[in-house]
Amino acid sequence: MPELPEVETTRLGLLPRVQGARISAVTVRERRLRWPIPAHLARHLSGKTVIDIARRGKYLLWDCRQDGGARPQRGYLLSHLGMSGSLRLIETDNELQPPQKHDHVDIALDNGTTVRYTDPRRFGALLWIAASEPMHPLLSSLGPEPLSADFDGLHLYRAANGRSVSIKEFIMNSHVVVGVGNIYASEALFRAAIRPTRPAGKISLARFKRLAEAIKVTLKNAIDAGGSSLRNYVQASGDPGYFQLNAFVYDRQGQPCKVCEAPIRAIRQGQRSTYFCAHCQK
Repeated sequence: MPELPEVETTRLGLLPRVQGARISAVTVRERRLRWPIPAHLARHLSGKTVIDIARRGKYLLWDCRQDGGARPQRGYLLSHLGMSGSLRLIETDNELQPPQKHDHVDIALDNGTTVRYTDPRRFGALLWIAASEPMHPLLSSLGPEPLSADFDGLHLYRAANGRSVSIKEFIMNSHVVVGVGNIYASEALFRAAIRPTRPAGKISLARFKRLAEAIKVTLKNAIDAGGSSLRNYVQASGDPGYFQLNAFVYDRQGQPCKVCEAPIRAIRQGQRSTYFCAHCQK
């Protein structure tokens, strides 16, 4: 499913065509997502200008404003890609790109661009926040951003105190840190030389500092590569991501480790596949 690098790549791909454009029309073909699309979404979005798109964890927050009247109207479109969603840029009048079965929403802009939301499994979300600040229950309990100064090894060390959960499941907990999905947890733990089954509360501060840096490097590399395309994810341009092509351990069961040549192992943790090198990771 799209994680932080895929969402950030989507944000960066949308911004040049969306920022400063006015929303001229919204077409909703299917409202039944994980959280149903509000019936009033098109009314709230139409006529507003997209000032910016920010990211919080795996959520995109579209800052939308409309001048005029007694006071400017402002709100936020909160979007989530779910397990199989994507936001793509298409030309509004392109007859070669008619909506398909899983193209649920089109957001047309006054510059001839349309943002199309596609989601085969319908686990995503498009919600409206009618407020001057992006406050929403889905955002209220999220942990720090892993690429921010608020996230470091000391934060992980303190949060792990007394915890017996495995370190991989620990760093995938969005209350601890946001956006570290299954691929990136396995890759960061390999980079930090920590076995994914080790109890989080048994890891030293020095190793947590190394892990925090490994998470940052892994996520930055994934963003530079356009994210990972395993099933349905594509960038805003429609191009796939390429991070998975350079993975050290993810989806490489039985293949030689790129560092020591020992075979990569695979186990199940929390109903997810975990990949690691038993020689390099202790």
